[in-house]
Amino acid sequence: MKLKNIALALVAATATTAAVAAPAGTWTIGAGAAYVDPKSNPGLELSVDEDVRPSVTFEYFPVKNVGIELLAAHPFKHDIESDGEKVGSVKLLPPTLSLQYHFDNGGKVVPFIGAGVNYTTFFKERLAVSDLELKDNWGAAGHVGVDFKLTDRDAVRLDARYIDLKTDVKIDGANKGELDLSPWVYGVSFVKSF
Repeated sequence: MKLKNIALALVAATATTAAVAAPAGTWTIGAGAAYVDPKSNPGLELSVDEDVRPSVTFEYFPVKNVGIELLAAHPFKHDIESDGEKVGSVKLLPPTLSLQYHFDNGGKVVPFIGAGVNYTTFFKERLAVSDLELKDNWGAAGHVGVDFKLTDRDAVRLDARYIDLKTDVKIDGANKGELDLSPWVYGVSFVKSF
């Protein structure tokens, strides 16, 4: 997707700057929107559509330029499709905890990169004619982004995450295999430092 390539290019173009600021003890809170774009899984002949929901992040810097961030969001609702037809839906919560490094050179553009862990919980799984169960699961997560500073304490953030998300599928109690959702999550948010 083009947004993924733009985010990666922005990080690569600005990542060569020297790291200087983001002092230890700083907290940030971000509020915005997250767009989840799961991949489809032709092996199970099912696909899951995309969704946009409000999101929030909390980040603490225990040392200079290194942050620990928690991403949370309003539950995402995805339609489940087979051969282009809606056959069900599912809601999910994908909180993600990441360790991030911010390349802060004191300028207005601050790229960052991080890695972490995601735990996705599924609920309200529904299929039109069957009983559907998706197993909650852990997965690795990668994160890149850029903060565009508006003031010393305020910024607009553009970011992209990749979440390795696979879940076991049961239909009417019978194991049907593994569904690989592994979404890209694109975000835009307003971030405030304290």
